[in-house]
Amino acid sequence: MTARRRSTRFSPRSASPRLVSLWLVSLWLITTATILSAPPPAAAQDGAESGPLRMGDIFEVEIAADPRISPDGRWVVYARQRADIMTDSRFSNLWIVGADGSGHRPLTAGDFTDSSPRWSPDGTRLAFISNRSGDAQIHVRWMDSGETSAITNVTEPPRSFAWSPAGTQIAFGKLVPQPAPTIGGMPTPPEGAEWAEPAQVVERLVYRFDQLGDLPHGFVHVFVVPAEGGTPRQITSGDNHWAGNGIGGTHFSWTPDGGSLVMSRDPRGGDTESVFVADTEVFEVSVGDGAATQLTDRRGPDDGPIVSPDGRHIAYFGMDDRFQGYQLTQLYVMNRDGSDPRSISAGLDREVYNATWAPDGSGLYALYDDEGMTKLALFGPGDDGTDHRVLTENVGGVGRAYAGATYTVAQGGSFAMNYTTPAVLSEVATGRPGSDIRVLTGINDDLFAKREIGEVEEIRYESSHDGRPIQGWIIKPPGFDPSRRYPLILEIHGGPFSNYGARFDLEKQLMAAQGYVVLYTNPRGSTSYGEEFGNLIHHAYPGDDFYDLMSGVDAVIDRGYADPDELNVVGGSGGGVLTAWLVGRTDRFRAAVSWYPVINWYSFVLTADMAASGVRYWFPGFPWDHVEHYESRSLLSVVENVTTPTRIVTGEEDWRTPMSESEQYFKALKLLGVETSLVRFPGEPHGIRRRPSHHIGKMLSTLEWFRRYSATTS
Repeated sequence: MTARRRSTRFSPRSASPRLVSLWLVSLWLITTATILSAPPPAAAQDGAESGPLRMGDIFEVEIAADPRISPDGRWVVYARQRADIMTDSRFSNLWIVGADGSGHRPLTAGDFTDSSPRWSPDGTRLAFISNRSGDAQIHVRWMDSGETSAITNVTEPPRSFAWSPAGTQIAFGKLVPQPAPTIGGMPTPPEGAEWAEPAQVVERLVYRFDQLGDLPHGFVHVFVVPAEGGTPRQITSGDNHWAGNGIGGTHFSWTPDGGSLVMSRDPRGGDTESVFVADTEVFEVSVGDGAATQLTDRRGPDDGPIVSPDGRHIAYFGMDDRFQGYQLTQLYVMNRDGSDPRSISAGLDREVYNATWAPDGSGLYALYDDEGMTKLALFGPGDDGTDHRVLTENVGGVGRAYAGATYTVAQGGSFAMNYTTPAVLSEVATGRPGSDIRVLTGINDDLFAKREIGEVEEIRYESSHDGRPIQGWIIKPPGFDPSRRYPLILEIHGGPFSNYGARFDLEKQLMAAQGYVVLYTNPRGSTSYGEEFGNLIHHAYPGDDFYDLMSGVDAVIDRGYADPDELNVVGGSGGGVLTAWLVGRTDRFRAAVSWYPVINWYSFVLTADMAASGVRYWFPGFPWDHVEHYESRSLLSVVENVTTPTRIVTGEEDWRTPMSESEQYFKALKLLGVETSLVRFPGEPHGIRRRPSHHIGKMLSTLEWFRRYSATTS
C-alpha cells in the first residue's frame, strides 16, 4: 500500500505519502530446482546459459533511473541501478550517454549509492547525492576535469536539491533534529555499568514508516549552500515540515532572479500528524531573510510548485479534497502573487503529475497514465487539458508493470526519459516534440540475448457484474503452444489505487518462465481510467472487483489454452487483500499466495503507518463508530469459507501492512483446518525487494506453493 501523488495506495513505489499517493536465501536459492518439484519443460533450463528467465537473473537485471538531459541537449546522465551477488545488496552509479547514443560510459563506480544527478544551469557541473564519502552528502562533479567533491558535511542526509539559476548556490531539504521525549528522573548508571537500552517514548501518530523504520524527531527545513561547498544556511523555520511532508523527498523551485524559493507546507504546523491529511498551501520564501508569503488557500493539497521561466506564473498540483479514496490531482497555473488560479487539466479526467515548464514558457510538459500507459504530454497554460498534445508513450521502467516514470527537458525543448515496453525492461531514450523516440541504451541487452521472455498480449473483456469494460494483459510462457493447456496464475496489483500496464514486469516473466500463463488486469478502482472508475471502490473495497478479476480468468479460459483445473492466484498488498477476498468467495483456485496483505481493517487503521488516511479516506470514520462497516470489508468476514491452500508471505519490517495482519490470517486458517503457511522475511519492508536473495525467495516460495498443489504433481 503506497501513497503516491494524491491517490491513496498500498504499494509499490511508495511512499511519497502525499495522500491520495526504497530502497533497496543464500546462493543455493538461485539455482535450486528441487524446490520446484516436477517442474514443467520450460523450467528445465533454469541452470542453463540460455533459455527462459531464471531466478538468478534478479541479480543480473539493471534499471535506468532518473535520466537528466544536459541544458544544451547533448548529453544524458542517469542512475544505473544494479544488484551485487556477493554482498546481496543493491547499488547505483551514474552513467552518461550522448543524445545520439554515442559515448556511453560510467561517471562514477564502486559499491555506492549515487543518485539524483542534476546539471548546473550552464551544464559545466553535475551535482548528485552519494554515500561514497560516508554518510549521504551532496557532491559536485566538474565535467571538464572529472574532479568531484562533497559540498555538504551534514549529520542528517540531504533530501532533494536544486541549483540556483546562476549556479552559485544549491538549495536542499534536511531534517532539523529535536530531542526525543524520554522518561524523566532516570538515575545515572555507575561508571562501567552496562544497562539495557532505554525505553522509547512514543507521542506521535506516525512514529515509524515503511522502508524507513522509526522516524527521527524534528522538522524538515530548507537550506542553501554555496555550489563550491561551505556552511549551509537555514532558510525556513518553525514547527512545520517545509517543501514536503517530512517523510519523502522535498520539492521547491527557484525564482529566476534567485531571490526566492517557492514551496509548499501545511500552514497549521505539527509533526507527522498531518502526513496523510491532504491540506497544504504554496508559499514564496525569501532566500535572504526567510520571510514567507502564502499564495494559495483552500481545503485540499497544493503541492509541487514550479516557477515559469519569466517568473510571472507558478504551476502546481492540487485538488479540492472531498475525502474520497481516489481523487484526481490537477495541474494548475496561477499568477506569481497567487491570483487567478486555474486548472489546465480539468478536462482530461486523468491524474497529471511531474510537470516542467517549456523553456520558452509556452506550456507545461507533464505525465499522466491512460489505460495502463504512461504518456508525456504538453499542456497549454490557458486551456483546460482537452487540447493537450501527447509527445510520446512508453515512459517508465521500474522492472514491474506499475507506473514509475521520470523525464527532463533541455533548453531547446528536447527531452530525455526512461523507457519501457512489455519486452524492454528499462532504458534511456530521447525525443523532441514532433519527432520519434530514440532509445540510447541497451543495459539489459547482454542478459536478454540469452533469455527468451514470454509474449505479452493485451486483453479486454466485460465484467460479469455490470458489463463494464476491463483491460488486462496475458503473458504466455516461452515456447508457447496454443494447442496445449497451461496452468494459469492470476496476479493482482496493489494500491488499490494504482495501475498495471504495458510495461516489462520481471516477477511475472519469471512466473511465465516456469510454464505458466500469467494474467494481470486493472479491475475497478484502478487508476488511469478516470475518477468515476477509480471511485467504484470508494468505501467498498474489497467488493465487486471480485467479478472483474474472475471474469478475466474466464476470458482467458475461453481462449482454450488455460487449464480451468489448474488456476492459481497471487497478489501483493492491495493485491494480497483481493487474493484473500477471492479464495473467501470461490473454491476455483487450486492454490493461493497472499503477499503482505491487510486482513483486518480495524487493526490496520490502528497499527499501519498510514492509519490516518485509512480512517479519513477509505472508511467513513473511526472503526468504533462504524464497526459493521469495517468488519464486513475485512477478510476475516469470509475466512470461514476458505478451502484453498493459502500461503502468506510478508517482511518482518513491513510497517505498511504489518506482520500482525498476516499472522491473524495464518492463525485463522490454521484454526479452520485450511492448509496454510506463513513465510517471514527478516529485515524486509513492504514489497520484499531490499535484499535480492529475499526477492528470489519471495518468488520461489510462491511457485513452490503452486507446484505443491498442482494436479500434475499432487
